[in-house]
Amino acid sequence: MNRSNAKDRLDRLEQLTAILKSEDALTTKTIAAELNVSERTLFRDIGVLRERGLPIEADKGRGGGIKLHRNWGAGRLSLENQEMIDLLISLAIAESMGPTLFMGNINTVRHKLMASFSPKQKDKIHQLRQRIHIGEQASPDVLQSFSMKKHETNATIETLHTAFLFNQRLSIVYHDFHDQETQREIEAHYLYLGFPVWYLLAWDHLRNDVRIFRYDRIKKADILPQEFTLRPLKDFNAILTKQNVSTL
Repeated sequence: MNRSNAKDRLDRLEQLTAILKSEDALTTKTIAAELNVSERTLFRDIGVLRERGLPIEADKGRGGGIKLHRNWGAGRLSLENQEMIDLLISLAIAESMGPTLFMGNINTVRHKLMASFSPKQKDKIHQLRQRIHIGEQASPDVLQSFSMKKHETNATIETLHTAFLFNQRLSIVYHDFHDQETQREIEAHYLYLGFPVWYLLAWDHLRNDVRIFRYDRIKKADILPQEFTLRPLKDFNAILTKQNVSTL
């Protein structure tokens, strides 16, 4: 094996290790496709990793599931609670946006980050992916009225993200299109991006109905003790169809 081929294999083994650490169970076909190798080559690489002490369980039968032994433990990132919340949501957002100019290696990044998360944190990321949606770019009218002043919004956004992640009800002060201020109690079910404007798809207890709230118009947010059960996205289809979010 020449030096170039040896380096390629070492890189591939590192990628394979990250993939196995980041997921529960994947098929050989899925992993081989991601690594751009044959399943036969994949099983040879698995043999090498086993020799290095990685406890890999592989089933060559139907489906060809591969996973690490359930008692295997990965090293964990040492992060503060808010840092972990921001990282979980940012990772889910990046994946929801799909391939972009500066995120060509998102799969590799995800596998390496996921390898450092606990099983509970991994489950949370999988759930978050389904709750973050990317739409059309904001219209000129929206951009004209859009304003996010960092020093004013950091604490509010942290509160919104925490409530979103842990399914907790929120009390917010909201300024509508006419700059009328109202106090609302809401459940933040989904996030929607009409770049660069973020929206909450929420259940509004004041209106007893689904509503859309622009992030930059939420002036204050407090977490309430009540938790909520996630509503299906179809509950919000009517309001998304009725109103063009990119113009709100």
